[in-house]
Amino acid sequence: MSDKEPTTTIDPGDGHQPETLKRVMGPKLLLLFIVGDILGTGVYALTGKVAGQVGGAGWAPVILAFLIALITAFSYMELVTKYPHAAGAALYTHKAFGIHFVTFLVAFAVLSSGITSASTASNVFAANLVAGFGWDISGTGVMWIALAFLTLIALINLRGVGESVWFNVFLTLIELSGLLLVIVVGFFALGSGDADFSRVMIFETEGDKSVFLAVTGATALAFFSMVGFEDSVNMVEETKDPRVFPKIMLSGLTITGIIYVLVSLVTVAAVPIGVLTESETPLLEVVREGAPGLPIDTIFPFMTMFAVANSALINMLMASRLLYGMAKQNVLPPVFAKVMAGRRSPWVSIIFTTLIAYALIIVVSTILPETVTASLGGTTSLLLLAVFAVVNVAVLILRKDRSVHDHFKAPTFLPWIGVITCAFLVGPWARLDELIQYQIAVALVGIGVVLWVVTWFWNRSTKGTSTRFRNPEELT
Repeated sequence: MSDKEPTTTIDPGDGHQPETLKRVMGPKLLLLFIVGDILGTGVYALTGKVAGQVGGAGWAPVILAFLIALITAFSYMELVTKYPHAAGAALYTHKAFGIHFVTFLVAFAVLSSGITSASTASNVFAANLVAGFGWDISGTGVMWIALAFLTLIALINLRGVGESVWFNVFLTLIELSGLLLVIVVGFFALGSGDADFSRVMIFETEGDKSVFLAVTGATALAFFSMVGFEDSVNMVEETKDPRVFPKIMLSGLTITGIIYVLVSLVTVAAVPIGVLTESETPLLEVVREGAPGLPIDTIFPFMTMFAVANSALINMLMASRLLYGMAKQNVLPPVFAKVMAGRRSPWVSIIFTTLIAYALIIVVSTILPETVTASLGGTTSLLLLAVFAVVNVAVLILRKDRSVHDHFKAPTFLPWIGVITCAFLVGPWARLDELIQYQIAVALVGIGVVLWVVTWFWNRSTKGTSTRFRNPEELT
């Protein structure tokens, strides 16, 4: 979600709608933002884990995840053109259901997904730092590096550095360069006979798991690579013409989908499944195997670090600002709305979200040291799939709310399919071996509910009011 400071204010008394953000993004910048937001931690870190669940046919879950994301994107395209405000899923939920607690749950689930996503990115950053310098460090050492990186992110956040569109473009180009390098090296290996393309047609499941359950679980995990497009709706108030959203969002999803499928194909063809599954840096293995005579593998870990660092920063910015926004709405304790006198950054919210991220990395690294990235990335998918299911229901309910302006309208059958597929991938059958994802998700949302209850009693005792959103459009 966007954390931009207001740059333009129009007095509502002149007959115009209030406009608080400067409209600076044209179609090209918006496309690069969407592509850059989707690309990142998922494909760099989880490609091997996805292949480990289904064997060489790791491209199949990627395609399924892409299709499910695309279906939900149609619902977002309808809602963002119908309600062009920068509050995303929380706003759509509030308009559809009008139940403040449900709005809160959706908003806090989005916030929690930002923390789990940043925690995943921090672990990937640490693993690539170790690989880049060739250090012989244990899993505990990687954990401490991840915690140090999160501390750096918090310090940047405290300084008040928000996301920059042009900086995002720069990092997007690095992310694209890294993935295109993997594709080129993979095809070079195929051409020279150093890769086995026949592996991409082999389904191999772990233990006695059926192909259906294996593909379901792999799709739920691969979905983490497709999240990010929903953040773009928070840029609607900074887009010159919001009507371009449907075309640009479809273009961005298609571009990333094609890149992901190509990466999945060449990865499996170039590197044995067992090596990919065990590696925290699967794409680095491709570069090493496909171009052993070139020093590319010494550069690639640092390209990956740039790619995931931006993801961690943006997600922690989003989480702290959303927590701050809910405190300003009086649905969470007012202490989270405190800001630094000089920098005006929400220091209490930043520290709180960082401490939660610390706890996640420490606990998961201690309990499941071999699957830290998969567990945290899978939790991100779980939380957002639940949110997407709600958004798909919301778009159907809001069909009765007639808009005063023309807007994009998704085919009615797509939101229904979106509800079914997203809800299905939330189920335990998609995470038979990763039940810790539910434990993490419940713990995070549970923290939010406890804070909500505390705030409810505080509001009742001191103000005589209940805990309710005044204006969900102002969450960020």
